[in-house]
This record gives sequence, C-alpha cells and structure tokens, in this order.
Amino acid sequence: MSDLEALRKQVNYDQTFDCVQCGYCLPVCPTYETMKRETHSPRGRINLVKMAGEGKIKIADLKEPIEKCLGCMACTTICPTNVQYGRILEGAKEAIEQHEVKSGFQRKTEQFLFDRVFPSSRWMGTLGNAAWLYQKSGMRKLAQVTYLTSASPLNVSRFEKAVPDQPGPLERSLRKHRVRPDYKLRMTVAFFTGCVMDGVFFDTNQNTMELLRLSGAEVVVPRNQTCCGALHSHAGKSSSAEELAIRNMEAFDLEEIDYIVNNAGGCGAKMTEYPHLFERGTYWHEQAKDFSEKVRDISEVLVELDGLEFTEPVELTITYQPSCHMTHVQRVSEPPLLLLNQVRGLKLRPLKRPDFCCGSAGIYNLVNYDESMKILDVKMDDVKEKRPDAVITTNPGCLIQMRVGIERTGLEKKMEAMHLVDLLMEAGPVPK
Repeated sequence: MSDLEALRKQVNYDQTFDCVQCGYCLPVCPTYETMKRETHSPRGRINLVKMAGEGKIKIADLKEPIEKCLGCMACTTICPTNVQYGRILEGAKEAIEQHEVKSGFQRKTEQFLFDRVFPSSRWMGTLGNAAWLYQKSGMRKLAQVTYLTSASPLNVSRFEKAVPDQPGPLERSLRKHRVRPDYKLRMTVAFFTGCVMDGVFFDTNQNTMELLRLSGAEVVVPRNQTCCGALHSHAGKSSSAEELAIRNMEAFDLEEIDYIVNNAGGCGAKMTEYPHLFERGTYWHEQAKDFSEKVRDISEVLVELDGLEFTEPVELTITYQPSCHMTHVQRVSEPPLLLLNQVRGLKLRPLKRPDFCCGSAGIYNLVNYDESMKILDVKMDDVKEKRPDAVITTNPGCLIQMRVGIERTGLEKKMEAMHLVDLLMEAGPVPK
C-alpha cells in the first residue's frame, strides 16, 4: 500500500464524496459564524481532507482548519446526505498527529497528561485533593489577590474560578462502590464516573448515584474503569483511545447490568462510538457494540425508571444549555427537559439557539482560547436575553465554560451555572 493509499484510508477519503457541498452545515457551524472563512466550515474542511487524500495539499495544510474545529457535530444533525463528518475529522486529526514534528518537551508533556493523568483515577483524585487544599488553605484567595493566577499558562486563571468547592480527601475515600435502593430493586446499573467529572465534580457524581438509588436502581462503580478516551480521540491519539476503550470494556461486566450510566455528554458520546475504533468483524468490535448499546445518560435512565417525586419547590428562572455531543452524537434531547418540567417552581426560558456550541469542546477552550471566547460570547448574548437565575447543563466542560461566560460578562452575582443532577437534588427527590 502506497503512502497516499494509507492516508486515504486513515482520513476516510471515500466518505468525503458523500458531501455534496450543499451548504446546509454553514448556518449551524460555530466556527464558520465567528471566523467567517470557508476553510473553517464542515464542507470546507471535508474538501481540504479530500485534497490531502489526492496529494494536492500537504497534511500540514490541514492542521489549522482541523484544529480549529470544535467537533460539536451540529453539522451531522442537519446534513441531508448523512456525511460521517466525525469519522473524517478524527481521521484527519490522527494523520496530523502522526506527521507533526513536536519538541521533546511537548511530546513528554502530552504523554504525561494523556497516558498517565487522565486515565488514572488516582491521579485525578490527587488533583482534586490538591484543589481542595488550594481552596481551603487560603492559597486560592492569595493567588487571586496577588494576581499570581494571571501568570499561569493556557489562561488557567479564567477557568480556575469556575472550579467548584472540592470535597476533602476523607470524603473521596469513603465513596461506596455499590449502593442499593431502600425499597424495590428495579434495575442494576454500572456508573461511569469519568476522569474530569470525578476529579472536579465529585459531588455531582455522588448526587448521580443517589438519584439512581432513590429511583430504585442498584448502582455499581467498577474500580478498574478509566478515561473514556474522548480527549485522546480529539487530539488524534487513536491508539490510546483504543486502549482505553478496551480497559473500560474489561472493567464493566455487561452480564450483570442493565445499563452503563454516565452524567457527561462528551463521555457518553465517546462510549457510544467505541465500535468505530475497531475493525469490523474483530473480537473487540463485537465487544464494543455490546458495550455501546448499554450506554445511557443519567437523564434517560431517570425518565425510564420514573421513580422520583420532587418535594421541594425550586423558585428559579432557568435556561437549559444542552451538551453538543449528547444532542448530536447520543441523540438525547428530551429527557433532561422532561425532568426539569417535573420540578415545581422552575420557570424555563428556552434559548433561541440551544444547539449552538458554548465553545468548550473538551480542551478546545484551553488550546484555542481566543476562538473559544468568541463562540462563548455568541452563546452568552443568547443567555443574557433570557435573564435566568441559572444555566443548566449536562456536561463538565459546558458547566465550566458557562461559568466562565457568566464571570466574563460580569453576571456572577445574578446568575449561576449548575449541572442538571445537582438541580434535581435541590428539588428534594424521594421515591414514589
């Protein structure tokens, strides 16, 4: 196989012909709207990938347009010809990653983060404990007062303010790995904790388990689970994503559970796509199909169980910012709204453009900060018009990004951002 043939296979060249360049994707693409360039639209990127597959441009010419793509997948929902844009995008990222020349420091840093930190529950727990110490010791306030955080790389000071108060090491260590309902057992589920969710939003994970338990589900937390691999795929590290998928499939005993439940739109989306990581007909492809068929968002399972009654009114005006990957990859949109409508006292004001990405997109807002903020500004214009007390989300990246947007627009004293799960816990859930 020639180098060009190998490249065509890697970037899914044959699938680029499914794009008829109709332009339906343009109005829903955040980067096309904010950057106003054809090369930053889905059809433009597809055309560039096709040209690379034909040897008309170099792989290096793909880097800037491909890396500036959020991967929100809004284009796949609107596409009339069902172009598999996600497959083309990840193939292009893999090709760029393999051909890019990086410094030794950059390689080692990426290897440390992607191979050791994100996949390790111990590392993520350690980071969470460090954040707790930073917050409780007064170092956080000191760093902000002295502007030390402003000197940090990747605009960390902006995102550091969005991190919630962390539980202490003792609370983390006491988490149960199996909980049962007090009354009738209706279902057994395995809970996927996620790396960022467990490290940064540990309390939300605890609330997720409690909502499931109150609904009548036995909840099992597999000890050997690891990162879903979404961040690795977004970075073009496909082999690492495959390894993580295999580790997760080995960690979850599918015969004993009804569903694999998650509370992060990006994680759920990646796990439903596990079959795409493996060659058709192979053992792991078949295992991935069985695994992905059991993946469910927490909102889907709560609606299916229909086992909760919310006893405490929550007097808030809210708007709902859906996760792009939950909407466009998992195809889950109604369950969160059905749950919100069960909470007494809530006033829901829908966004004009709920499917417009907030600009988080994994670590996009860290590595493409300026572009991310332009997209966030568009989102916040929509939010401000609704004048909510709270923005409700279903994904950790979205949650942090919306908190940054609220602080960026000076509305932190008037508005907050919350995960759907945490709002439901405030509503006093009890078994029906």
